[in-house]
Amino acid sequence: MKIYDVTAPIFKGMPVYKNKPEKQPDIKTDTNGHVTESRISLDVHTGTHVDAPLHMINDGETIETIDIEQLVRPCKVMDLTKLDGKITKNDIESYDIQKGDFLLFKTKNSFDQEFNFEFIYLAEDAAQHLAHLGVAGVGIDALGIERAQEGHPTHKVLMNNHVIIIEGLQLQDVEEGTYFMIAAPLKIQGTDASPARILLLDQIIA
Repeated sequence: MKIYDVTAPIFKGMPVYKNKPEKQPDIKTDTNGHVTESRISLDVHTGTHVDAPLHMINDGETIETIDIEQLVRPCKVMDLTKLDGKITKNDIESYDIQKGDFLLFKTKNSFDQEFNFEFIYLAEDAAQHLAHLGVAGVGIDALGIERAQEGHPTHKVLMNNHVIIIEGLQLQDVEEGTYFMIAAPLKIQGTDASPARILLLDQIIA
């Protein structure tokens, strides 16, 4: 069994959304004699993370309401590396997408070494298509699932239809296919997102 760690490493100077300085993690380390302790301050949307509805819906649910069983499960990686700009309904409607699927979109984003202001995103019509099909979740290899869409319709369409959103995946080494996903957000409460360690196994666990 091969394990793919599709999680972005967290460090000061890492790629963050729109290169905003306030989104950089701050890690402080102190050593007293032989005892070393570190303290970290970070945005809950740092690196690879799971969004909660509260992120885009004022009275939305918080991260602890997402059952871990919804995140430890089979998933499908879709290779969309041929696309530029955005993922539209037309780009994905020929795929075999079933109700309850958890989809991870591999795009050219996975090969970016720095934040790309023109990252490939999921367009509103594709989000509506996926919500209509009844997918369980959508993950993408960018620090945002949408950009340049007034009012954040992709987030809202998915969240209002109980579709889980994962952002910041690193899928450059993962081929298209079916995997078993272990996605474990930090067990924090009351927040709009959480960083997560996400592993893909190349065989399905019963």
